[in-house]
Amino acid sequence: MSTQKETYLRIHPHDNVLVALQDLAQGTVITFDGQTFPLVDKIAAKHKFAINELPEGKEIYMYGVLVGKASATIPQGGLLTTENVHHAAEGFHLGERKLNWHKPDTGNFDGKTFMGYHRADGSVGTGNYWIVVPLVFCENRNINVLKEALVDKLGYKKAKSYEGDVEQLMELYQAGKSVEEILNADIQGTEEKPNSKRLFKNIDGIKFLSHSLGCGGTREDSDALCGLIAGYITHPNVAGATILSLGCQHAQVSILQNEIAKRDANFSKPLVVLEQQKVGTESELLKQALKQTFAGLVKANETIRQPAPLSKLCVGLECGGSDGFSGISANPALGYLSDLLVTMGGSVILSEFPELCGVEQELSDRCIDVDTANRFMHLMTTYNARAEADGSGFYANPSPGNIRDGLITDAIKSAGAAKKGGTSPVTAVLDYPEKVTKPGLNLLCTPGSDVESTTAEVGAGANIVLFTTGLGTPTGNPVTPVIKLSTNTAMFQRMPDIIDINCGTIIEGAETIQQAGERILDYVIKVASGEAEPKSVKLGQDDFIPWKRGVSL
Repeated sequence: MSTQKETYLRIHPHDNVLVALQDLAQGTVITFDGQTFPLVDKIAAKHKFAINELPEGKEIYMYGVLVGKASATIPQGGLLTTENVHHAAEGFHLGERKLNWHKPDTGNFDGKTFMGYHRADGSVGTGNYWIVVPLVFCENRNINVLKEALVDKLGYKKAKSYEGDVEQLMELYQAGKSVEEILNADIQGTEEKPNSKRLFKNIDGIKFLSHSLGCGGTREDSDALCGLIAGYITHPNVAGATILSLGCQHAQVSILQNEIAKRDANFSKPLVVLEQQKVGTESELLKQALKQTFAGLVKANETIRQPAPLSKLCVGLECGGSDGFSGISANPALGYLSDLLVTMGGSVILSEFPELCGVEQELSDRCIDVDTANRFMHLMTTYNARAEADGSGFYANPSPGNIRDGLITDAIKSAGAAKKGGTSPVTAVLDYPEKVTKPGLNLLCTPGSDVESTTAEVGAGANIVLFTTGLGTPTGNPVTPVIKLSTNTAMFQRMPDIIDINCGTIIEGAETIQQAGERILDYVIKVASGEAEPKSVKLGQDDFIPWKRGVSL
């Protein structure tokens, strides 16, 4: 895309629809590809309209791939809707390897480093956290007790609080104000003050990762939970961990220990593991947990930031609350950043397999060898089959918000979502909750649910997550900075408290995809070095949701 201001766009030369870049009134005259025609419908920004008449059954192409079929005749200049389009995607098969790609110029990043925490296994963290995790939901209360005891006293409580708002509302009620007066009152809130009483200066936080799994479900889920927790324990952003177990649950300590060994055979971080049924009383369990955790924090505080090459970055690529601009602004910008990092020896993770529906052939052809391609196709096929067996399928992935903002089929959404992965070869295909071991583009099987997918990407080793959104979403992660990027300027201006970077500049013609990608990478380096704090970190958005391998799209 050029920086010239346009009002509509054909994304790929093979496409037979155009995307409105701003609201277009009914009757607007469109001049395109040697022909002129009026719009027969009002076309809202982000939505699509037909270049030529699309008869019922006609295949619809965007991004150069099949994204749907007309379920009713769509006139030239007519709006594509869920009433006249249904999901369709090309089949896929084992094809030839297509590994040639154009490596971008990385000259602007030659010699650049970030200040990170170096670990014994050779990885480098962008943060230094201690985590406290239950092996089973039965321990969630004890986890919360530890949180109440440790967070504020050690200086990790977030300064932003709404306690002052509640106090003002109480005063109004006690003064006899009516409900209407209370609703119309201008409450000032609590002044935000920086927290400067942190005891351990080199520890960025103590994070408490409660969940609802570990027992009562399938062994597949409890084993995967142990693998996910092991991924967090061995994560470069984690200095050490406290694990609470009840003792009788499916997710046994021995399984966790085996999963840790799979990821780091020479694991040497401080690790506290306590089993309540062995320790005895709750009081004794908590006392031991506090003492041993505190001792671990003393040790973890000895690690300091040191220079590291950009090849030590492992970036998770995520999207949530996507819109019709996602695939032409923020996602391609991340794709360019991905190619930059891969060229420099770094790692990127593209996940959310339901949102790769329709681009399977391209991605499988880009896999470095036949085994890798077959694994990707197998995971896609079995995941969709499992969903369909439960009465759903990848076609059901778009949310009401997606549809409202122009993503009316799963294939349209997927073709845009895949742009985050750039153009480099796929070096590895991972199943949840496996860990990244190879540089380059990694495909990780996760659901399209953004919090479950972000949780999994971090468990796989992402030390930065880049998260694009067109509608706005407040999610984050306990141990990895999640950087939010808006696909459009209007949303960036409406929700500045949760968005870090605006990519609407691409839609407006003020910036190219390449310029945006380099701007984003500059910010990533600052965040990785502890010089900038994303909004998700400032707000304490510590979302952690393990994937139950049953159907979640």
